[in-house]
Amino acid sequence: MQSLRNTLPPLEPLVAFEAAARLGSFTLAADELNITQAAVSQRIRTLERALGTALFERAHRAVHLTAQGLEYQHTVSMALTHLANATREIRAAPQGPRLTVAADQSIASMWLMPRLPKFLERHPKAPVRLIASDTEADCLAGDVDLAIIHGAGHWPGYRAVCLFEEEVFPVCSPDYLERSGPIGTAADLTGSVLLDLEDANWNWINWRMWLTEEGVDLPAGQRPLRINSYPLIIEAARNGQGVALGWRHLVDDALLDGSLVRPLDRAVRTRFGYYILWPEARELSSEAASLRDWALDEGRAQPLHGHED
Repeated sequence: MQSLRNTLPPLEPLVAFEAAARLGSFTLAADELNITQAAVSQRIRTLERALGTALFERAHRAVHLTAQGLEYQHTVSMALTHLANATREIRAAPQGPRLTVAADQSIASMWLMPRLPKFLERHPKAPVRLIASDTEADCLAGDVDLAIIHGAGHWPGYRAVCLFEEEVFPVCSPDYLERSGPIGTAADLTGSVLLDLEDANWNWINWRMWLTEEGVDLPAGQRPLRINSYPLIIEAARNGQGVALGWRHLVDDALLDGSLVRPLDRAVRTRFGYYILWPEARELSSEAASLRDWALDEGRAQPLHGHED
């Protein structure tokens, strides 16, 4: 790619051209830019020499855009408008600290985002930048103040507090359960359509692992749909396409509104969970500490829904 410096004309001739083209007058452009009419004319001639074509037809006391000038005006006007808007936006942006929070796709979309407006309402002067990624390295990047990720609680160089422990159970839509018939035991699931998560994280429990924990060695049912996104797995379950594994806290809202139900009274608990992390070597800002404490309160306040063991 060629350097922009070698292909773009200087900014001042472009500004002069945009004003003269918009106003249809070198004199009016000079008044707007607070320079002389001769300076406007000189800048436009510099631009024309750089482009190798005339942009204006000059007549006595009047100027008119050429065909090339009219075409160029559209691009130049749009580009300068975008540049001006971006400049205004940066100048108007809050100059205080910005809180960067990272989380995996599942907890970001299914737990954090529905609750985050409450935090922002209480802390309007703490703008939040949210990074959603299933890559742990993204969540633990150097500019991240707080991370909420799944694991066993041990990350070298980080302090970690458990947000909530892992509890996993089958969920499906009421419509699917009505069509498929009752599911009384874990073994009954082998005859169900099981929605499976295709994920590179080894510590995320899947149907094979869940059934094994429940003492079921039979083939893990029909699995016609594998998805690499947990939020989409849950969306498929809500749409009646099969039975998914539901993580407590992540699916609690769907259980509460009735779009998902627990078809049997079984759950598997593991040694993993979701943790809030921050670097040991960096003291938390007051905004980051407030969000950490708020998130922990939200996790503790979340009620249980559906069946319990």
